[in-house]
Amino acid sequence: MTTIKVIISGGFAAVYREVLPEFERSTGIAVETGSGASEGTGPKTIRHQLAHGTQADVVILSREGLKGLTEDGRIRAGSEAGLATAPLAAAVRAGDPKPDIGNAIALRKALIDAGRVVAPSSTSGQFVRDKIFPKLNLPDTVRLTLEARGTEAAAALRAGKANFSIGPTSELVQETGIDVVGLLPPDLQLVQTFTAAVVSDSRSPEAASRLIDFLSSDTDILRAAIKRAGMERPRG
Repeated sequence: MTTIKVIISGGFAAVYREVLPEFERSTGIAVETGSGASEGTGPKTIRHQLAHGTQADVVILSREGLKGLTEDGRIRAGSEAGLATAPLAAAVRAGDPKPDIGNAIALRKALIDAGRVVAPSSTSGQFVRDKIFPKLNLPDTVRLTLEARGTEAAAALRAGKANFSIGPTSELVQETGIDVVGLLPPDLQLVQTFTAAVVSDSRSPEAASRLIDFLSSDTDILRAAIKRAGMERPRG
C-alpha cells in the first residue's frame, strides 16, 4: 500500500479531516498527517519543518505561506491547487456577550472593551498585528498575543487569558468553548485561500497529486464539508 505524508495548517484542517477517510477508502492510499503553521517563525511552521528535514509529499496552507515554500524551491512547479477560501472572523468565550463588530468603529470599541486579544501567529495574526491594529489606532490598553497555532489561540480564549480572538472562520467554527461573533467588516477583512501543492522531493508524487485532485473535486462530500467550515471554493 502506498503511504503519503501531508503537513497541513489549521485553515483547511476541518474539511480535510472530514473527507480524508473517503479518499483513503476509494483509492487505497494511506495518508499520514502532520501539522504546521502557514507562516511565522519557529519550529511549528511548515517552512521550518521542511527546511529541517521533515519529509512530506503534500502541503496544505495559506497561499501567502505557499509563496515562501516556492521561493525555497520546496514546491513542485505547477502542482498548486486552491482548495477553499476563509474570511477572518471574531470569537468570544462561550456564553459571553457578543459585541457588535459590523463596522470599523464598532470593532474598535469591541477590541478596547476586550482589552486582551489573541490570534494565531501565522498569516491571519500578522494581518491583525500589522494592518488591523494600526488602522484602528488602538490604545496601549489593548494587548495582542500571537499564539503559534489557531488551536492554541482558542485555548487561550477558553482559559480566560484573552477575551477576544480573531482568526479564519474555518478555524474558529471547529473549536469548542468559544462562540463565533461574526465576520470582520469588509474594510478590515483578509480572505485567505488555502492551497495544496506537491512537495518537490515527494517520494510518491503521483499519489500526492491524486489527493490534491480529490480535495479539488466538485463532489457532494467536499461541498458539504466546505460549507460546514464556513468556507467557499475559490472563484475564478
